[in-house]
Amino acid sequence: MRTALQAAVGLLLALVAGRTGASLVATIARGAPAQPPPAARAGAVDAAGATAAGPAAAVDAARVTPSPAPPADAELAAHADPIASYTLRASLDPVQHTMRGEGTLVWRNASREPQRELFVHLYLNGFKSERTVFLRSAIGGFRGNEILYDYGHIQVKRFAVREMGGADVWPQGNPTTPGDPEDETDIRVELPRPVAPGDAITIDLAWDAHLPSLALRTGHYGSFHMVGQWFPKIARLEPDGTWAHFPYHRLSEFYADFGAYDVTVDVPEGVAVGATGRLVEERRLDGRAIRRFVQEDVHDFAFAAWDRFREMRATTDDGVAIRCLFPEGSEREAALQIDLARFGLSHFGAAFGRYPYGTLTIVHPPEGAEEAGGMEYPTLITTGGSWLWPVVGVRFVEAVTVHELAHQWFYGLVATNEHRYPFLDEGLTTYAEAEALRARYGDSSAARLLGLEIDLRTQYRADALASGHNGAVAQPATGFVDGADYAGLAYGRPAVLLATLAGVYGEDLVRRAVGRYARENRFRHPGPEALLEAVRREVGDGAAEALRAGLFERGWVDYTVATFHSWPAGGAEPAPGEGGHEGAGYHGHAVVRRRGSLVLPVDVALHGEDGGVQRVRWQAHESVARIPYAGASPLVAVVIDPDHRVLLDEDLANNARRADPDLLAPSVLSRASFAVGLALTLLGP
Repeated sequence: MRTALQAAVGLLLALVAGRTGASLVATIARGAPAQPPPAARAGAVDAAGATAAGPAAAVDAARVTPSPAPPADAELAAHADPIASYTLRASLDPVQHTMRGEGTLVWRNASREPQRELFVHLYLNGFKSERTVFLRSAIGGFRGNEILYDYGHIQVKRFAVREMGGADVWPQGNPTTPGDPEDETDIRVELPRPVAPGDAITIDLAWDAHLPSLALRTGHYGSFHMVGQWFPKIARLEPDGTWAHFPYHRLSEFYADFGAYDVTVDVPEGVAVGATGRLVEERRLDGRAIRRFVQEDVHDFAFAAWDRFREMRATTDDGVAIRCLFPEGSEREAALQIDLARFGLSHFGAAFGRYPYGTLTIVHPPEGAEEAGGMEYPTLITTGGSWLWPVVGVRFVEAVTVHELAHQWFYGLVATNEHRYPFLDEGLTTYAEAEALRARYGDSSAARLLGLEIDLRTQYRADALASGHNGAVAQPATGFVDGADYAGLAYGRPAVLLATLAGVYGEDLVRRAVGRYARENRFRHPGPEALLEAVRREVGDGAAEALRAGLFERGWVDYTVATFHSWPAGGAEPAPGEGGHEGAGYHGHAVVRRRGSLVLPVDVALHGEDGGVQRVRWQAHESVARIPYAGASPLVAVVIDPDHRVLLDEDLANNARRADPDLLAPSVLSRASFAVGLALTLLGP
C-alpha cells in the first residue's frame, strides 16, 4: 500500500536535497575519476598500503563465493498448496451500500496438530463503532485519517460444518475478539470435535454486510464501491499448530492461506465490476448483471464496482490481459498505467519470477475516493493521482502504479505475515519500486522538475533517516507509535538499506539476492531469516550481517573525515600545527571514523594538490582508521564515499574535508548541510 502523501510531500525539498548533497563532494573532489564497479575497485586499493602508525585501514575487499543460481522460471513452484478455498456469491446493493453473501469454505488442517477451534477475521467490523481496535487506534502521519459518516459491519448468519452434522458452530450471542469485548474482528469458533492433521472440512457460510463510508481499503463514495476484506475470512494456521490471528489494526495488513476462489458478484445492470481473477461467465437477469470470477493460487479476493467506469485494455507479449477501469477524464493516466503495467510485469517477472496469473486489473478511483487508491489485492491493484502530476513532471502516478504492481510478488506470491513483519512486504516492495523506476526513468525516477532530475531514493532516504533511531524495522504493525515511524521504518528504511547494500556490494548481487528470496519462497510464507539467508548466499556474510543489524538492531552509520596530514617524502611527520616543506614527493595519511553499528565498506578518495586522486577501499571493521597517502604533491582534500553509495550515511556534510577552509565553497557546504538537515527533519512520509 502506498499513499499520495508518501509520494508527493516535499518534492521541492527533495529537489534541493537530491542535488546539493552531491554538490558538496563534487566541488571538493573536482576531477575525480568515475568510480569503477565494485568488482573492479578491490584490485585498485592495494597500492595504497597500510603502513602508517596507529590503526591500519583494512583495504582488501571481501570475497564472495558464488552460490548456485536461484531457481529459473521453469523451476518455480507451479501452484500453491490449497489450504483455504472459497466458493462465494455476493449481491451488492449500491444504493443501500449493503451486501448479502453466501457460499462455502473448504479448509484443510495443514499443521502438525489436531484443531478443536478456528479463528475467523471479520474485518468489516473494524468500522462498526468508535470502540473498535481500528477506530480507537487513530494514528497520525499516515493514510486513514478519514471521518466516517456511515459505519460498516458484517454479521455472520450461518457457519455450519458439514462433516460435523451440519450444525451451525458460530458462537452464540455477540462474539468478540479474544481479550477485547469492544472489538469483533477476530473471532474464535469452537468445533464439536477436532480436525486431524491432513483432514479437511467444508463450511457453509451466509452473512450480511454493510459497507462503511470509504476508509482505508474499503467502503463507498457515492455510487463507487471498493469491496475489500468483505467476507468471513479464516485466519492462517501455522505448521506448528498455532493460529496467526489478530484484530484489525490501523497499520496492520493481512495474512492468509492460499486457495482457489470462485466468486459470483451480482450488481445492477450498468455497474462495471473489476475483480480478482479471470471473468469466466457473465449474464443478465431481472435487471441484474451477474459475473463469475475464478482464480487459483491466491489468498484473498476483492472487487470494485461503479456505474461510471471507463475501460481500457491491453495484452502483454506473454498473454497477460490488462484491464484498467478509470473515471472520465483520466484517459491519459489510464494509458500510462497500462504502459507501466506492461513494463512492470516484464521487469519484475525477470527479477522475481514470472507473473503466474492470466489477468491484471487496475482500478483508478474517482476524485473524492482517494482512500481506495494505492492498495493491492491478488491480480487487482488500485492506483490514483491527478492529471496534474505528469504535466508538472512529478511521477506520482508512475510510482503508485509500480509500487502496487510490485506487491503482486511480495504480498501476493511470497505472502509473508504482514501483521508480524510489515517490512517484508512494504520494504521489499518499496525497494523493488525504486529499482524499477530507476530502470525506467534513470535519475528522474521521482520527478523531472524545473529542468532538474530527482531520484525517488532521495525521498526514501529522508523517510529512512527521520525514523531510523525511533525503533527497529523488524517489529509488528502494532509496535509503531505513529504513522510517520511506520512509513519510515516499514517502507523507507528497509528499501534504502537494500539500496545501500546494492551500492556497496553491487546492484546485480543484491537484485539477485532479492530475486532468490522471491523465487525460492513463492507460495511459502517466509520470515526474515529467509531474506537474510538469500543475501548471505548471494552477496556475502558481511552484507547479511549489515542487513540483520539494520532490520533488528536499529543499525545506523555515519562516516566522517576527522583530520589529514602530508609531508615531504623522507622527512619526519610534522608536529600538529606545523606545515610541511616542498619536496619531490609526499607521504601522509587521513584519519577517518565510522560512527554507528552498521559495518559497510566504503571508498575514501585522497586528492593531491596536482589533481591526482587515489581511492582506497576501507572495510570499516574498525571505528577509526588511518588511511596512508603517498603522492607527488601534498594531500589537499579527503572525501569518504564520493559516489554516495552508502545511502544510509546520516550526515553527508562531514564526509569531506579540505586543507584550506576558504576553498571549501561555503555556499555549497551550507546548501548541503541544509539539504541533509531538511531530509532528516522536515521531509516526512
